[in-house]
Amino acid sequence: MPEAPVVQLGPISHIGIVVEDCEKAAAWWQRVFGVGPFSTDTYVLDESTHFRFKGEPARARMKASIAYSGKVFVELVEVLEGESPHTEFLRAHGEGLQHLAFSVENIEEVVAKLAPEGLRPILEYQFETTQGGRSFRVQEVYLNSAEHIGGSTVQLIEIVPL
Repeated sequence: MPEAPVVQLGPISHIGIVVEDCEKAAAWWQRVFGVGPFSTDTYVLDESTHFRFKGEPARARMKASIAYSGKVFVELVEVLEGESPHTEFLRAHGEGLQHLAFSVENIEEVVAKLAPEGLRPILEYQFETTQGGRSFRVQEVYLNSAEHIGGSTVQLIEIVPL
């Protein structure tokens, strides 16, 4: 009988692709693959979102274009300023698939259980949002999983209704 996993991740939320230009990439994805339409927003990650990069308070400004393909969305990420796993990936590899995001419950507990495996947060932030008249707290953690196996970053995302 196989061993129980250290943690049980929820369903895949999205794939994150680092690009040089969100609008250009979104137009290409829609034209070539029929994924879209994309919505594009600019985000500031700073002390107001409890943004931390490699354990330290940080600031970054990013643009993201998002479109659903079934229950999973494609996120095209363009970093406008600041350092993040996205900028490191872009410098090392160029444009491409940078992270795979999974929904989780109790993100702090999941992160704590993964620590003995050598997995630690390299990017963390949280924010509140309202969609369809409902408010939510969104908390996200990028893990250093690319250092271990497979070369991809695993992102955890917890969405809690307020």
